[in-house]
This record gives sequence, C-alpha cells and structure tokens, in this order.
Amino acid sequence: MPKYRSILSINLIVIFIGATLSISSCKSADTGKKTIPDRSFAYVKRVALADGLSKIRSNNTQEEKREYVLELIRDARKYLGAPYVYGGNTSKGMDCSGLMCLIFSENDIKLPRRSIEQFENGKPLKNSEIKVGDMVFFAPGGGKTVSHVGLVHHIAPDGEINFLHTSSSKGVIISSLNEKYWNKAYLGAKRYITKK
Repeated sequence: MPKYRSILSINLIVIFIGATLSISSCKSADTGKKTIPDRSFAYVKRVALADGLSKIRSNNTQEEKREYVLELIRDARKYLGAPYVYGGNTSKGMDCSGLMCLIFSENDIKLPRRSIEQFENGKPLKNSEIKVGDMVFFAPGGGKTVSHVGLVHHIAPDGEINFLHTSSSKGVIISSLNEKYWNKAYLGAKRYITKK
C-alpha cells in the first residue's frame, strides 16, 4: 500500500459566471484523514484545473464581450431624440462623430473626434462581418470622403442593418442601411470594440 501524505484539506471550489468547478480531496483508508497520494497526483490535478479554467474563462470572455456591446447600445439609446449641434459632443446636442465619441468614451474607448479620422483608424470589416456595436460610415454628399458615421444598433433576422446616428434635421435617430439614401451614401464599416 502506498504511503500517503496527510493534509488538512484540498477542497477547491471555483465559481465563474454560470460555471462551478469542484475538486475534492482523497481520504486515507488507514487514518480517515484527508490526504493526497503524492506530488505527481497534485501536479496532474493542477494541470487539469488550469486547462478547465482556461476553457471557462474563454466562455466567460464571450459572455463579457456580449455584455460589453449591450452596455454600449444601452448607453447609445439614452441619446435618442437629443438635438443635432454641429461640433457638439454632449447630451445637450451633438453631431454624428461627437455622438460616437460620447458613447464610446462612456465605455472607456477614446475615438478620434472627426468621422473621417474614425474611419481611418478602426478595424476594416467586410459587410458580412458587421455586428452590433460596429460603426458604419457614409459620404452623404457623394464621392468617397467620409462625412457621416453611425453605430450599428441592431441587425434584423433578414440581415437589415439598423444604425443609430445624428441627423441634422431630426437629432439622434435610428435609420436603416436599406434606406435608399443611406445605402447609396454607404462607404464601409469599422470596428473599435476589440473585446468583441
């Protein structure tokens, strides 16, 4: 019979959002005390635990990303109806890029101030990669120079992209990329949320 080294306890409970992981100790048949057979067994347990935790953390990271985006959209929605003010970036009034700066700064992301700079610095996306929380850019006057930006608010089951932005006539509203005006002016999408 192998010799066992007695220990007080090796109970470990790790709780993450939506997951519980538990490792219990062994009991020696001779003494009834909690024991662990040897260091190699402890090492195997530690490796298994580390591997399990990394998988749990990976799942939680996905959940954290979703929650972060939801928080961003909640922050954006509170500005619906706020008036358009050229150069503004407060709840009293804002332009399109000022709105983006305000929303993202509330979520610890600093954006360049102008829409053209926001377009130049974000991560480029294919249309098929666009997700809620990404930014969409436009040239309403025609051409290829960005002069308007919005935040993807939701994507309908049929793929229709709806975005929150500041309209010079209506203030902060939600529009659809399927609207002829915006579809024609659309230049591309960028991502600033690296947590996605």
